[in-house]
Amino acid sequence: MTAPILRPIDLPVGEITVHGAFDLAAAARRFAPSGLPEPGVLALAFPVEGVWSHAGAVIRQRSPGTVSVEVVAPVDVADRVVGQVSRMLSLDADPSGFPAVAARDSVVRRLVSRHPGVRPVLHPSPYEAACWAVLVQGMRAAQATRFRERLVARHGRVVEHAGVRMLSFPAPSVLAGLSDEPGLGQFRLARLRAVAKAAGKGRLDAGELRALPVARALAQLCAIPGIGAFSAEQILQHGAGHPDLFPRTDTQLHQVLRAEYALPPDTPVPELEPLADDWRPYRSWVAHLFRIDRQSRRRAEE
Repeated sequence: MTAPILRPIDLPVGEITVHGAFDLAAAARRFAPSGLPEPGVLALAFPVEGVWSHAGAVIRQRSPGTVSVEVVAPVDVADRVVGQVSRMLSLDADPSGFPAVAARDSVVRRLVSRHPGVRPVLHPSPYEAACWAVLVQGMRAAQATRFRERLVARHGRVVEHAGVRMLSFPAPSVLAGLSDEPGLGQFRLARLRAVAKAAGKGRLDAGELRALPVARALAQLCAIPGIGAFSAEQILQHGAGHPDLFPRTDTQLHQVLRAEYALPPDTPVPELEPLADDWRPYRSWVAHLFRIDRQSRRRAEE
């Protein structure tokens, strides 16, 4: 069933000041085409963290130093939406020390030269990141994507602007009340409900998770049923946007590091982690660059 169309009363526009190199067009390639007749524009819809009403955002890079956000929602949530977009695009972190990381590490320097202006692109919230972590457990990403699309179509919202329909993920209160969902199975559905209830109680707040010491934040995430060590790291990096986390459970990244730094293939993780000391305080950002580089190489080989 198609969700009801959400028509805004006001269309406030916010601006985000960009510090350092940033390429919105590169970020937009991570998403489906916006549907707008403008290249490099990003159009998204999502539940607004904390209040969980649905909003849309049409994002443009007006100049190298400015990103504008047209908020498709009532004006009282505009600041929240702009802040959420800023975090999603990693524009809320201070990048001033990142060039020094590239200067210290020749491998990172090559990555930056191949992918200029690329920053981590996050899920709209730790809540959505946690739902994705549950969906992708034990299945391929393409299959998990289909289940996510089905959840959005059945239980999400449509936010419409300028003839473009943007689909927003179901709010926590909706997922928390689901008793059945075709194909998902009761075990996975129970985990989604647990994540939704945790979000509704404020246990997946991005600001709080980022403010905590990493070990404590990961422990708080692992206390949610269905969230293990790998999922917790992914949520903290790709949902809360913590800029300085070395992924101890990401085996694919570890394989890439062994190859890039010419290490034996059986080098244990405790010996890999010191490599990342030169990346501080941007270890998550560098890990993202390795992932982007690996994906681009695979596409080139196809």
